[in-house]
Amino acid sequence: MLSDIEIAQQAKLRPIQEVAADIGLTEDDLELYGKYKAKISLDVLKRNAHKPNGKLIYTTAITATPAGEGKTCTTIGLTQALGRLGKKVMACLREPSLGPTMGIKGGAAGGGYAQVVPMEDINLHFTGDIHAVTTAHNLIAALLDNHIAQGNALNIDPKRIVFRRVLDMNDRQLRNIVIGLGGTGDGVVRQDGFDISVASEIMAILCLATDLQDLKQRVGKILLGYTYDRKPVYVRDLKAEGAVAVLMKDAIKPNLVQTLEGQPVFIHGGPFANIAHGNNSIIATQMALKLADYVVTEGGFAADLGAEKFFDIVHGYSGLKPDVAVIVASVRALNMHGGVPKEQVSETNLDALQRGLANLDKHIENVKKFGLPIVVAINQFPTDSPEELELVKSHCEEQGVYYAVSRVVAEGGAGGEEFARVVLEVLEKEKAQFKPLYDWSLPIKEKLEILAREIYGADGVVYTDKAEKAIRSLTRLGYGGLPICVAKTQHSISDNPARKGAPTGWTLTISDVRPSLGAGFIVCLAGDIMTMPGLPARPAAELVDIDEDGRISGLF
Repeated sequence: MLSDIEIAQQAKLRPIQEVAADIGLTEDDLELYGKYKAKISLDVLKRNAHKPNGKLIYTTAITATPAGEGKTCTTIGLTQALGRLGKKVMACLREPSLGPTMGIKGGAAGGGYAQVVPMEDINLHFTGDIHAVTTAHNLIAALLDNHIAQGNALNIDPKRIVFRRVLDMNDRQLRNIVIGLGGTGDGVVRQDGFDISVASEIMAILCLATDLQDLKQRVGKILLGYTYDRKPVYVRDLKAEGAVAVLMKDAIKPNLVQTLEGQPVFIHGGPFANIAHGNNSIIATQMALKLADYVVTEGGFAADLGAEKFFDIVHGYSGLKPDVAVIVASVRALNMHGGVPKEQVSETNLDALQRGLANLDKHIENVKKFGLPIVVAINQFPTDSPEELELVKSHCEEQGVYYAVSRVVAEGGAGGEEFARVVLEVLEKEKAQFKPLYDWSLPIKEKLEILAREIYGADGVVYTDKAEKAIRSLTRLGYGGLPICVAKTQHSISDNPARKGAPTGWTLTISDVRPSLGAGFIVCLAGDIMTMPGLPARPAAELVDIDEDGRISGLF
């Protein structure tokens, strides 16, 4: 089989105006970025506000492994399959970050014959949204330090600043730095650090805002730090929210592209699910639901991360409710959860596969707690044996959930038609009884206890002194009623990446608590999670190249 980028480069793309016309958009609705990309005017959402919503299909997965689960491929392949069945369908995805694209993961636009295109553009600078987030965020940081250097009228304590800088690249050297070195004209010396841009609060705000004015108001609420007498200082105190909104005026508009088979796709916003809330923008999803009868979206990583955050955070700010949840699993990944090393996941080992199914069971249990009907998508790899596939199928029957084998990576939409029919059957037969897991008004610790016990399977929660202090401070300031965004490893349901399957008999450790008051949630860091990733020993960037004709290679 050809590589992902070779398949994408051989595809015959439709002009984006044709793709837009399929969902009722005119050229006046489009801001073209070349032949195959366009931003969509927010007037489209206002103009279609009276229309009923289509059906929302939410795609999540079992816990991530190096063996591969295929959640994005499945999301795109299901969209292609529904299109082949004659349905008016769209997908909504997040924008890839350059950090993992050049780091450990490679491209993030699907794979095989289930991709979104133009793949190279999407994986690189795309329409500049993440760069706008980076610039807007660092404008605030520059204004903050300039204010201190120019006399500090707000009496800001440089040692109590909580707002860090961002960069859209994995660079561990920048996690903890000292700034302001040099002469008296070079600013005030203080400790600082960088997070990756997709962990920026500006990125979260972009994805949770309902329009540009809402974005501006949210930016004004961002907590920067505290004064010498411990009073909070916000972005609005620097009068920076207007300039930030100006920088974000184009980024807030959804980006329209297409699948390999020509179905429309919104790709908009890119928060990581392990260190942020992990879902594409509310605006894009709401707009898609007015333009299509079926909308397929996804959350980052497994159901304990992106899905939980959609159900408990995104829903609360948008009212969006999925009609069905798809949980993606692969035999290879389940083998890893059963204790098989990556090098042996292609070998038939029914005992390991049976053990690994505990991870799938936990995610099924978790999604059921939100009142959603479930379809398990078994993402088939060429090495899967009939015995392995049969074991997973029979296990799904025992669990009382719908299932289907998906072959979209190898066959595109045609390989997902059986899967798509099962999803349509569930939408016809089952009615979601959606409900969030917890009430936002509960105390911070009580909400964390619910997540720890109900979603992660922990026995309870312990807190570092730093986390305890932050919780007391946020509660005192009146922010205890915000939802919780747990930042933790994506490699385990627990806070320890080495624990596979569905671990029990452990305690969740909250190491720090950070306010994201503009986004409207509280970030609780669990275990050793880093908000600025590092590069691996052999970065994916080493494989990326371009020839004399401008043809790119190595992007997965």
